[in-house]
Amino acid sequence: MIATPACVLFDLDHTLSDYDHDLRVRVLAQRVGVTPERIEAELFASGLERDCDRGLYSTQGQADELARRLGVAVTVEDCVIARATSMTPFPQMIELVRELSGRVTLAILTNNGFLVRDNFAAICPVYAEAFAGRFHCSAEFGSLKPDPATYVACANKLGIAPDRIFFSDDMAANADGARVAGMQAQQYQGASRVRAALVENGLLAS
Repeated sequence: MIATPACVLFDLDHTLSDYDHDLRVRVLAQRVGVTPERIEAELFASGLERDCDRGLYSTQGQADELARRLGVAVTVEDCVIARATSMTPFPQMIELVRELSGRVTLAILTNNGFLVRDNFAAICPVYAEAFAGRFHCSAEFGSLKPDPATYVACANKLGIAPDRIFFSDDMAANADGARVAGMQAQQYQGASRVRAALVENGLLAS
């Protein structure tokens, strides 16, 4: 028998919110006075963002390392504003989160660095209250989704057994990794599918 979820765990980008990578690059480039091509090369192609996702840099460390590579001043505020500008929360997911609040523990598990976790209220304020204290990123655990160890570490942090967690992520591989870790999981393909699964699990009325 499948256990009724005690927690609904969401991915962030392309699940709770749309994410425009190119816009983030352009805004950051404009703020620090370099070309978008240099941001793309030094933050992404170089592997710096991925290293941040693995927890190799603190929030300030990410800004400092990017500044060193670009040879210009880069502040945490620059990085936060660029990230916030790139985010557009999905209206139907905002409503779903509101419906779930108070019924079940809500949490986030995202492949992101400390910059996003530490500044989540500024980056995605519409979700800040619902996920306060339960925003978890891969950087905390030193491993990335879909490694099952990432999900197990997150479940331990939440204090909830994996089989009592329902996880939704837009990437099929990440949903698969959650299942290997013992979670109930669904690939995100729109709010209506998430809602249907939660109705089936008894968390929402049909």
